[in-house]
Amino acid sequence: MNADELDWNRTLREQWEFHWNHQLRGRLDGLTDDEYFWSPVPDAWSVRPRGSSKAPVQAGAGDFTMDYAFPEPVPTAFSTIAWRLGHVIVGVLAARNAAHFGAPAASYETWEYAGSAATALDQLEAQLDGWLAGVRGLGETGLRVPVGAKEPFPELPMADLVLHIHRELIHHLSEVCLLRDLYLHTNPLVDGLRHDR
Repeated sequence: MNADELDWNRTLREQWEFHWNHQLRGRLDGLTDDEYFWSPVPDAWSVRPRGSSKAPVQAGAGDFTMDYAFPEPVPTAFSTIAWRLGHVIVGVLAARNAAHFGAPAASYETWEYAGSAATALDQLEAQLDGWLAGVRGLGETGLRVPVGAKEPFPELPMADLVLHIHRELIHHLSEVCLLRDLYLHTNPLVDGLRHDR
């Protein structure tokens, strides 16, 4: 096949869609609130009811806030599944959907973070749908357009941003899966039943 005949837009979307459909989505099924908020180490960053965090920065507009600090501590704080999903939903997807695809404005400071695993997964799916629809709408020509001033490297083409976002999704959601495994192996009996994945 000639490279000029290749549907690059479809190829970029399939990079993520394959990983989501065959490796990640099933691993997130059944995520419980206990897993969502579980902290394997003391003082891990998380999503917490407003007013209950001890973090220097407590971002969020709703009943729950996300822990943060600026500048970030060295080493970076460990984070819970709730925090990692919040980061993916807002910083990786919602902010980009707003900046590039006409979605409502979104930021860590203005987001209403999920107080349950089910709500977080609903938010994740909604933002993923928006992202994929936006990427699809770029067609081939839109992948070559510079990302512009809303990104740290404004001269790079949208294709580079798509690849970056997909790497971020694969990276962080794989961390979530690993934390689920750690939770199950640290707490082998949950509700009296052994959970195997």
